[in-house]
Amino acid sequence: MDILERIFELRKKKGWSEYRLSLESGIPQSTISSWFRKSAVPTLNSLVAICDAFGITCSQFFSDDGVTAELTEKQKELLKAFEALDLKQQDALIEFLKKMEKSEN
Repeated sequence: MDILERIFELRKKKGWSEYRLSLESGIPQSTISSWFRKSAVPTLNSLVAICDAFGITCSQFFSDDGVTAELTEKQKELLKAFEALDLKQQDALIEFLKKMEKSEN
């Protein structure tokens, strides 16, 4: 997969200019422009910021089937809160959610 082509595709799908992507991702527009001018690959941190801006995960970004389901604001909030937890807390939260799911069935 060509990463720059995928970013361009997602940007066009949203109707975003490079400037808008810059605003949404927090990455300077000059940096985004230079990727395309120089055919350079963004850093992992930049790619994560790009995915966050588009409301997708990195997994969805690299998905072969092109499925790019956008995250809702609640899902984004949950993921950010989850990432702030340590591994033990993450495991505890997952177990809690599984128990909640079972109790509803």
